[in-house]
Amino acid sequence: MLNFCATLKRLCCNFTSFFFSPFLPGDVSGELLVDIGSGPTFYQVMSGCEVFNKLILTDFLEINRRELRRWLQDEGGCSLDWTPYLEHVCKLEGRRSSAWPEKANRLRQVVSDILPVDVHCSQPVAPDSLPSTGADCLVSCFCLESVSPDLPAFTRALGHIGKLLRPGGHLMLIGALGESYYFGGPGVRIPVVPLNEAQVCESLRETGYTLIRLEVYTLPQDMRVGVDDVTGVFFVKAKKD
Repeated sequence: MLNFCATLKRLCCNFTSFFFSPFLPGDVSGELLVDIGSGPTFYQVMSGCEVFNKLILTDFLEINRRELRRWLQDEGGCSLDWTPYLEHVCKLEGRRSSAWPEKANRLRQVVSDILPVDVHCSQPVAPDSLPSTGADCLVSCFCLESVSPDLPAFTRALGHIGKLLRPGGHLMLIGALGESYYFGGPGVRIPVVPLNEAQVCESLRETGYTLIRLEVYTLPQDMRVGVDDVTGVFFVKAKKD
């Protein structure tokens, strides 16, 4: 268990680094950032909250939405301590790690809603949840491939969430490569659609995105701790046509 937790922390630090660089001044910014499939986590929006005035989190499960609300309300009872990740992002941004309370306050200020989402619906969130013009940017981490039974379903899900994005808006996407399953608990083996780089690129093209940047992180052997069979992680920056 300790090995798994250490691995998870290393991975999250890599992911926060990916989400830091696009939100530098003059790159990706706007009024509204939407996170698709937040889970109970915040690492993916810790830099984006600085350059967007409004942030909406989403997840399919109420238990995850409840965990997000606990941290945002700052009333205790949150299961996860986000302090090390906030400190890490502060250092990436050129600030002292001790500035993490300011970042936590900023994140709490800009989150305007936590919504249910279903990426397999043609309308993933409730009508009128977002402005009619759409979001300026979407982020999503390990969501679409984890909930899609096959490649066509993954591609359709990309198209569905694209309806929430304005033309010219950005998509920041992280996902697993070569993963066919993960364990959601003891004896609970959950299937995942195994993807390769070419399939990710083709799915983006088919659903109206222009790929700007693709990076691949090959998982070293010491980070393969038996909870899944993932071989790597892809990082995508794309723009809606």
